[in-house]
Amino acid sequence: MRIGIPKEIKTLEGRIALIPDAVADLVQYGHDIFIEHDAGVPSGYSDADFRQAGAQIVPDARALYDAGEIIVKVKEPQPSELALLRSGQILFSYLHLAAEIQLMKALQQIGLTAVAFETVQLPDGQLPLLAPMSDIAGRISVQVGAHLLHSPQGGRGILLGGLPAAERGRVVILGAGVAGGNAALYAANIGSEVVVFDRQRNKLEHMRALGNNVTALYPYQHSLAEHVKQADLLVGAILVAGERAKKIVTADMVRSMKKGSVIVDISVDQGGCVETTRPTNYQNPTFEWEGVVHFGVTNMPGAVPHTASQALSASLLPYVLRLAGPDWERQPDLAAGINVKQGKIVHPALQKL
Repeated sequence: MRIGIPKEIKTLEGRIALIPDAVADLVQYGHDIFIEHDAGVPSGYSDADFRQAGAQIVPDARALYDAGEIIVKVKEPQPSELALLRSGQILFSYLHLAAEIQLMKALQQIGLTAVAFETVQLPDGQLPLLAPMSDIAGRISVQVGAHLLHSPQGGRGILLGGLPAAERGRVVILGAGVAGGNAALYAANIGSEVVVFDRQRNKLEHMRALGNNVTALYPYQHSLAEHVKQADLLVGAILVAGERAKKIVTADMVRSMKKGSVIVDISVDQGGCVETTRPTNYQNPTFEWEGVVHFGVTNMPGAVPHTASQALSASLLPYVLRLAGPDWERQPDLAAGINVKQGKIVHPALQKL
């Protein structure tokens, strides 16, 4: 198969879907790999690295999309990329179509087959291609939140971990999955007081085991509202595969928060789980609403492209190999990833929109 890997053009997105080591493995299996010129540079990989791995370097996006039967990229196609895609191609990337209805319609009109990383799902419910970026997003959420709490950034002037004679900061996390769990681990390790909400007891047990400074609770509405009110940093990490995120935190809850508090909504890719959240990018990452700083960057792991590309590539390679082989649509985990099939919406969550 001819597999094309374009340069990402979303604002300040530095990741690449497959690093040179992964490309070398694909070449050994007999596939032709095409890389757009300088696509790997932001993540620390040169054209020479990819040539050495056996890839062919093409000069621009048009040549790349013309060459590939399968297009493997990190972020959803941007408007200028839609014109380069064609019927019969397979697009394999993060898509988040539940929050991008116009993109979904555009992919339908093109007539291609779109397989979303975030909806590839194992029988036990795990999302193997979302997990590595959720790992990173969870950790970044606390790093970013801690920085935004500094007074020069508009924050309350809180050091999350506290110190002798000073109170610890309070971090409230919605969801104890991969992203929320990593946020809780990071926040607990720097000494914050952490409260995590989830509906599943086994996840609450895991969160509580992180340390004596972690409280794990069921999200009763009154309890949630009280803890949001007290939060210095609120992290939203709610996910239902393929669906638009539910608005768990209302505008009134946000209005009750202390001035200079911070919200980082990891769920923003799927529409956000905080009513006042809206998508942002790394050029203009934050906005303030009722005195509360909001961070809604839709490609959070793009801030650490070298690390993120390595982690993503390791998870992607086995799936790209299978996608390039026969009968891939009969494999349940990959079949679950199909959002659009030859122009038709096939994912159940998207059919309900």
